[in-house]
Amino acid sequence: MKRHQAALAIAVAATCAAPAHAQESVDWEMVTRIRLEGLRHSEVMDTLRHLTDEIGPRLTGSPSMHEANAWTQRQLESWGLQNSHIEPWGPSGRGWSFSRTAVHLIAPRPMPLSALPAAWSPGTRGAVRGPVFYVKLETAEDLDASKGRLAGLILLLDEARPLGPGDEAPIQRDSAEDLRDIETYAIPGPDQQNRRARYRERWMKTQRLRAYLVEENVAATIAISSRDAGVVRVTHAGGGPDDDKPSVPAIVMAAEHYNQLFRLVEGQLPPGDASAAPESPVEVEIEVEARFHDDATTANTIAEIPGHEGGAGVVMVGAHLDSWHAGTGSNDNAAGCAVAMEAVRILQALGVRPRRTIRIALWSGEEQGLLGSSAYVAEHFATQELNESEEQRALPARLRDRVGRPAPKPDHAGLSAYFNVDNGSGRIRGIYAQENAGVVPIFEAWLRPFHDLGADTVTMRNTHSTDHIPFDAVGLPGFQFIQDDLDYTSRTHHTHLDVYDYAHREDLMQASVVMASFLYHAAIRDERLPRKPIPEPSR
Repeated sequence: MKRHQAALAIAVAATCAAPAHAQESVDWEMVTRIRLEGLRHSEVMDTLRHLTDEIGPRLTGSPSMHEANAWTQRQLESWGLQNSHIEPWGPSGRGWSFSRTAVHLIAPRPMPLSALPAAWSPGTRGAVRGPVFYVKLETAEDLDASKGRLAGLILLLDEARPLGPGDEAPIQRDSAEDLRDIETYAIPGPDQQNRRARYRERWMKTQRLRAYLVEENVAATIAISSRDAGVVRVTHAGGGPDDDKPSVPAIVMAAEHYNQLFRLVEGQLPPGDASAAPESPVEVEIEVEARFHDDATTANTIAEIPGHEGGAGVVMVGAHLDSWHAGTGSNDNAAGCAVAMEAVRILQALGVRPRRTIRIALWSGEEQGLLGSSAYVAEHFATQELNESEEQRALPARLRDRVGRPAPKPDHAGLSAYFNVDNGSGRIRGIYAQENAGVVPIFEAWLRPFHDLGADTVTMRNTHSTDHIPFDAVGLPGFQFIQDDLDYTSRTHHTHLDVYDYAHREDLMQASVVMASFLYHAAIRDERLPRKPIPEPSR
């Protein structure tokens, strides 16, 4: 073969073997502008501070959640976004908030105890004092054995838990090996295909226990925090906004204090009457000031950067604005909201004129089962029938089985993609393609400008439990980013330490510019992003 022919053959082979992202256009000039605006003039921490320090925890249906909706709507409008509005959904039921908790060991010695109430747990109407016992209430046989013996008692619901050695690094970043593992597709097992069934079983068990505790006139319950080192992790005790059934005051206690109580009462059984009580009872006093908000309304905050090409469709970005109540909901998920808001602020500041409309949505009800995003998808994109059997109708909608294929609405065809961020304040390391092979080369190209910032991984894997799922469930391209865990799992997720101080400024700035670039490129692309088939619920 002649030299020029060999060179031509090599060139052709190289072209054929070139990575697919070489065919995907990247606007490097705009990437530069996005990076400069987002890394030199960031407002992401100002947004985060207001959501956390100024507004505080934002439980769905609470006054703070309403305030967060109103403030984010005004802020997005002040940056120049259009169609900024608060979009109600529901009905969602009751709101809840608390203003004070005081828990003290009274006997055998006085001691303050670190504890917080479970959401949608009633207050105590003043201080409640009572003897403490541990009673196993796991099975129907356990409930029968304790029937008639629990009135007026404060019950420990868990056994003591051994505490960890504390040698795990408090901050965890994904190593190259971790990212390679994420990048490797894991074939789903049977356990991954029965998530709703497991949640349903757990919900029904919790409802049985709640009713039993009320029937037995229990004074209050105490559960152990799932975190060590004094961290109180608390969500709810089986109640929720769509559940107005009676329950008893429920608190969650720091593991170290809980273990002390458990050791003090270990081996003692509820006497059944006061005359048979232990000579030196363990006694605790609990006071919780909490209230329900029966006039609660729930809503998502929506705003847009309009597209200049009519009929080109929409690209969406979102995060959930609601939080639990122990901390100020910083990493879960004011951080994601701040990133989404900063991404659209960057694009608005740069005066972009996208082909497609860029729409931001800040969801409520995520912590209760992706309620706000599910309601939005059902209103705008596709509906799906629920199982109407008598057994299923007794369950919350989020736990009921879907029947038939989703029924797309006209706007279903126009959504190019939905991008979500909801795993703490760690920097973006890549993105889950959600088993959509068609987007892999596209995302690889869009991440190329951010390899120097640590974002370079695309995986075919699914990830669950964030607001991209309602989109994915009806055949829309919905995606969640891969983020460094940092202390999200170990310290802040649903705990009283989920506060502004544990958010990471540089990581949030990096995530904001990556998000802004993804939105821009999805909004100017000639074609919408590739889609998977609309899923069949029975498969």
